[in-house]
Amino acid sequence: MTAMIEGVAAPLPYSNLDTDQIMPKQFLRIIDKAGLDKGLLYDLRFDEQGAPRPDCVLNQPAYAGASILVAGPNFGCGSSREHAVWGLQQFGIRAVIASSFGEIFYFNALNNGLLLVTLPPAEVDALLSKVSNTPAAGSNRVGIDVMAGQVRAADGWQARFDLPARHRSMFAQGQDMVGATLQQLPDVERFEARHWARFPWMKDVARQVRDRLDAA
Repeated sequence: MTAMIEGVAAPLPYSNLDTDQIMPKQFLRIIDKAGLDKGLLYDLRFDEQGAPRPDCVLNQPAYAGASILVAGPNFGCGSSREHAVWGLQQFGIRAVIASSFGEIFYFNALNNGLLLVTLPPAEVDALLSKVSNTPAAGSNRVGIDVMAGQVRAADGWQARFDLPARHRSMFAQGQDMVGATLQQLPDVERFEARHWARFPWMKDVARQVRDRLDAA
């Protein structure tokens, strides 16, 4: 992961596209994350017989290999399923641009390394217009400079966005939440040492109880 994301941007101008639609329930019966790309936006991409819908933007040659979505408002609302984020990433999506996002989805995404860019509605509409109906090769490509907080379209159009400092740093260093937490391991260890020094009788309570029960 880098602080610069560039690629084909696909328009998904649907309001309130929730996590149940992003990752339908039938694809949640797994014990790991593998294969979630097949379920991504399944009902939009495929018909009742499982055939690709030609009117779905993600099935159209002009948007093959899309790595950025330009979406409608309240993207990712609904349930808290993290599978929606994992499925987007497995499909190759590295960023979603919209005017608003479901709150739980927003932090699930950023904590897993999926960039969410929030722009005013008018700017999202302008970008949607630029990446839709693209007769010229490359006109649907978009660049996102994470550190500068800037979105750029192929014709030079630009927009600025804000990102929490913690998440900006995580993207710059290619970290998810686990990696960011591990950077603070020395602080965690110092806190633990102070805690056990203050409350030594609380350490290993479960083990001590189990040992007493085994001995009884």
